Amino acid sequence: MFYLIKEMLQPCSLEELLKGGCQYVAVLTPGEWQETADSFDMFIDLDLDAQDDQESRVMVNYDSLTGTLVVPDRERIAEVSHHFAFALDEKGIVLICATDYAERLVEKVMKTRRWKLPSLERFIYDLLELIIDRDLQLLSRIEQELNQTEEAILRGEIEQYPARLNALKGDLLDLRLHYEQLIDIGQELEENENGFFKAENLRYFHLFTSRVQRLSEYVYVLRDYISQLRDLMQSELSVRQNHIMTLLTVITAIFMPLTLIAGWYGMNFRYMPELEWRYSYLCVFIVCLLIAGGSLWYFKKKKWL
Repeated sequence: MFYLIKEMLQPCSLEELLKGGCQYVAVLTPGEWQETADSFDMFIDLDLDAQDDQESRVMVNYDSLTGTLVVPDRERIAEVSHHFAFALDEKGIVLICATDYAERLVEKVMKTRRWKLPSLERFIYDLLELIIDRDLQLLSRIEQELNQTEEAILRGEIEQYPARLNALKGDLLDLRLHYEQLIDIGQELEENENGFFKAENLRYFHLFTSRVQRLSEYVYVLRDYISQLRDLMQSELSVRQNHIMTLLTVITAIFMPLTLIAGWYGMNFRYMPELEWRYSYLCVFIVCLLIAGGSLWYFKKKKWL
């Protein structure tokens, strides 16, 4: 697919694109790129097949900028990612993708963007913005989930550290690495080492880099939040264990004098006067009740129960 960068992206043929006079966008498969690479007059020393690449990066070449973009799937961050490569110079940008991911991004730009001052820089900015378009909502949903988990922990509804928090922590780590790589790309584009971009348009790359930095900071905050939840869970478990130990200690303290009385009168010595007394059982029963009741009152007064 080939497009000219005008007020909107305008589909065109390869011949119309190569006539010049207007910056362009090309979306090709690796096979199509191999067939048409010479037509774009870019001196490229990078393998643009990004299918086995696991890192987003940009490289400055003699007469072009080349790089790869590895984009985590926002529904399954740890499992699936999209890959595509790119090459650009002052005339336009070529996206090389084995799937339809890059094509879908470009079609969305074509349908949703209209520019008063069309330029290659503005197209690149809008393309990169689409990659992180819904990330703020994603991170907000994660924060809400963490808030709900915290409330459940405080209510005592969670008995052990949730495995879901470990999964979220792994997802946030993947996003943090992704954002750091995007920041590097934005800064490299803003550097404009080859002079491909107009100076007044470099602000687009600065805006993109600033937004990604805020998202990266948000990820740091959420990772710290998860660590705090882990500490909170440990504290709640310790409190529960301490409560159980306190309860067992109180029960032991109550029954120790009762055990002493039972052991004392269980000796059955021949000349124990209480054995022959008619009210011995009732008396011992009342004494045991008084000891148990007095102990409970004392422990509650001390707030041990």
